[in-house]
Amino acid sequence: MSENVALPGKLGDPTRTLGTDPRADSRMVETLAQLGMAGEPEPLPLTADASATEIYEFTAVIEPGFEMLFDMIYADLPVVEGVESHTEVISGVDGNDINLYIHRPAGGSREPRPCILHIHGGGMVILKASGASYRRWRDELAALDLVVVGVEFRNAGGALGPHPFPAGLNDCTSALEWVHANAAELGVSKIVVSGESGGGNLTLATTLRASREGRLHMIDGVYAQCPYISGAYGNPPMELTSLHENDGYFLGSEMMDIMVRAYDPSGENLANPLAWPLNAEIEDLEGLPPHVISVNELDPLRDEGLAYFRKLVKAGVAAHSRTVNGTCHAGDVIFRGALPEVYAASARDLSTFAHNC
Repeated sequence: MSENVALPGKLGDPTRTLGTDPRADSRMVETLAQLGMAGEPEPLPLTADASATEIYEFTAVIEPGFEMLFDMIYADLPVVEGVESHTEVISGVDGNDINLYIHRPAGGSREPRPCILHIHGGGMVILKASGASYRRWRDELAALDLVVVGVEFRNAGGALGPHPFPAGLNDCTSALEWVHANAAELGVSKIVVSGESGGGNLTLATTLRASREGRLHMIDGVYAQCPYISGAYGNPPMELTSLHENDGYFLGSEMMDIMVRAYDPSGENLANPLAWPLNAEIEDLEGLPPHVISVNELDPLRDEGLAYFRKLVKAGVAAHSRTVNGTCHAGDVIFRGALPEVYAASARDLSTFAHNC
């Protein structure tokens, strides 16, 4: 044990939790402790070997708990002033209706400003763009002089499922096309695709697909936060060190492996970069617009995001990365009340990128 004592996270101490890791922001830990989430996670009632029916039933059970968690975290925050919003319903490529939640500075001005096409998290399997945390994120970004369009894509599980890959990707592509076609009416000068976690996956996949299908001119920039992009959670490779170092810190490989099965039940797309963008080859990335890859220090997914960033650089893409220290997976966009400066810094960085890319 003595030779491992200096190693971070569970590499140095397998019993370490997010609550006992000395790198963790104490304000975040306090909030997680109040929610009963700072320690070792509870054992899951099933594994990725469960039947598709069992997995979909599991996602339907856990989704309300996550929604309730976010409702609690955001319940006491003051309203964001100077922002207005409305909903558009568009038709997707599969003939389905897609809700787009459009937020913008109040006052009715259609002076052209950058647009964030925002794709929410949840592993492409659960959660909704209409949820409290995502409404808040869109409002906060709109207050930074942006138009923000949230996509209510079909999930692979939960209340908006079951619609496995590529349904959600199809909906994000349809949303991109609609925003581009209606840019003048919306007062949109450019489009930046952005999302966190599963939304980071769909952000990168939407861009890769646009490159393949002649739609890349619609995207001016890409900002992916804590992207969930390897699909390699059943047997995590050691080169993705954070999957071992930070496993069980708010997010665990066992849970992510179940989500992989929900998203791609047959497993036939495990090497498909449109399903799992870390599989993209360097030539797939050549010619892409500017990217930011933002990761969290204490996230199991940290190193796959950084690996994608390094591929972008090798491909000659104008790209930079940032690591938000002391935070768990998506901690900089979840804990608005506990970490206001951290939250504001991430919103400000995205806004600056969108205005200048």
